[in-house]
Amino acid sequence: MSNLYATLAAGFPADKSACCLETADGRYYSWADMEHASARLAHLLASLDLQAGARIAVQVEKSPEALLLYLATLRAGYVYLPLNSAYRAAELDYFLADAAPEVVVCAPHNFGWVAQIAFKNGCRHVFTLDAPEDGNNSGSLLQRAAPFPDRFETVPRQPDDLAAILYTSGTTGRSKGAMLSHANLASNAQVLQRAWRWQAGDVLLHTLPLFHVHGLFVACHGALLNGSKMIFLPKFEAAQVVALLARSTVFMGVPTYYVRLLAEAGFDRDACRTMRLFVSGSAPLLPDTFDEFSRRSGHTILERYGMSETAMLTSNPYAGERKGGTVGLPLEGVAVRVLKADGSRCAGDEIGDIQVRGPNVFRGYWNLPEKTAEEFTTDGYFRTGDVGQFDAAGYLSIVGRSKDLIISGGYNIYPKEIEGYIDELPGVLESAVVGVPHPDFGEAVTAIVVLHPGATLAEADVISALKSKIANFKVPKQVRFVAELPRNAMGKVQKNLLRQEFEQ
Repeated sequence: MSNLYATLAAGFPADKSACCLETADGRYYSWADMEHASARLAHLLASLDLQAGARIAVQVEKSPEALLLYLATLRAGYVYLPLNSAYRAAELDYFLADAAPEVVVCAPHNFGWVAQIAFKNGCRHVFTLDAPEDGNNSGSLLQRAAPFPDRFETVPRQPDDLAAILYTSGTTGRSKGAMLSHANLASNAQVLQRAWRWQAGDVLLHTLPLFHVHGLFVACHGALLNGSKMIFLPKFEAAQVVALLARSTVFMGVPTYYVRLLAEAGFDRDACRTMRLFVSGSAPLLPDTFDEFSRRSGHTILERYGMSETAMLTSNPYAGERKGGTVGLPLEGVAVRVLKADGSRCAGDEIGDIQVRGPNVFRGYWNLPEKTAEEFTTDGYFRTGDVGQFDAAGYLSIVGRSKDLIISGGYNIYPKEIEGYIDELPGVLESAVVGVPHPDFGEAVTAIVVLHPGATLAEADVISALKSKIANFKVPKQVRFVAELPRNAMGKVQKNLLRQEFEQ
C-alpha cells in the first residue's frame, strides 16, 4: 500500500503499550493510543462525505492531538493542509480561498473569526481541536470522534496521490501551495532514517512547530518510522530543553534554538551525555554557533538542506566530516547540480543556480500549472531559486538565495506582502523590506519607509499597524525612514544597498 500512514506504521514497535509521546505535563500516549485515536478521527472524517482528494486545513497549536489529526487525515486518504498558528484573518482568507478545503480545524479561541472566513470561502465543516473535558466543546473534533470505532482500515493511495499541501513563499507573487505526494514524503523519511542512522532506543526531543517540513515531515516522520518515543514539547524553551537532553538521543532545531542553548549556563557536555545527534536546518547556521556548540557539547551539529517543495535534499554525513558552513552531500536518490546562467555545469567552487531532481521533489504548485512548468527544466530538474557551490569533496554550500526571501527564526518571509501593508498606511509613499543579519534569528526583518512630503509617522505606528494584520514573525524588528530608496538605471530598488546600510 502506498499510503504514507502505512509506511510509517510499518515501523511502529510490536509492543503497542510502549510510549509513543510524552508531554511536558506528564501525559503519556502509547502506540496503541495513537492508533486508536487516529482511527476514530479517520472514521469521523470519512463520515463527512468529502470529495476524493479533499483538503483538511488545520490551524491549531502544537499538541499530540494535532499529530493525531495529521495521521487520521492520511489514514482516511485526504490531503493535509497545515497553517501557521500565527496567521491572521487576511492571510487565512487567502489560503482558504486558494486551497478550497472542505474541512477547517482551528483552536477553540479562534473559532468565531475562523468559521466566518471558512464559510465565506465555501468550506463545509469547521471544527475545533479542544479536548472533550475542556467544557464548551460542541465543535470539538475529539468529542465528535469519540463514538467511532478504534479500528480503521487505512485507505489505499497511489504513490502520486497528494498527501499534503504546504504553502511556501517564493520570490514573486503570493504564497504558493506545494503539492507533496505520499511517495514524496515516504521516500524522504526512509532515506533520512538510513542517512541519520536512526536506531533502536532513540528518543526524539521534539520542540519544533508542526506546520512545516522540519517539525512534521522530518522530525515526526523520523521518530514514527523508527518506532521511537518523542518527548513532545509545545514550543522551544532553552532551559527546559537542557533539562530534558539527558533523557533524549536526538534533537532537531533551527539555528535560533542552538544560539539560545548556548546562552544557558547549564548547557555542557554532561547535559548532552546521552545525545547521539543534533540536526540543524531551515536557515543558515553561523560559523561561530557551529564552533561554540561543538566546544561546549562535544557534538558536531549536522546541517542539512531542504525546502517545502522537496523535503530534504542534502545532509552532512552521520559518519564522516561535518563541515560547518556547508549543507553536506546529496542524499540517496537525490540529484543536485549547480549551473551557470548559460546552463552549463559549474566547475569546482564556481557559484551557480541549484537545481534538484529526485523522488522527494513535489508534484507542482496547487492550481498553478504555468508556474509549475516554469520551475522545472526540460530534463526534470526543479529550480530551487537558491545559489550555491560544491567544494572539491562534493559538499554543497548555499551562498545566496532568491534575493527577496528573508529567513528569520527558521520561517520564510516574503517582503512583498509586508511592503503592501506598509504602503497602505496614511502618509507612506513607498517602502522596502529586507533581512539584515541577526545573531539570534539569523535575519531580522527591517522596513525602510519613504513618507510623503510633510507626512509624519513613527516606527511604533508602523509596527502597531502591522501587528493587527500579519503574523508576529513577519513584523519588522526595526523601521527606518529615508528620503528615497536607492534605484538602479532601470528604476529597480537596490535592496542589496539597503541591507548593507542597515546591518545591525
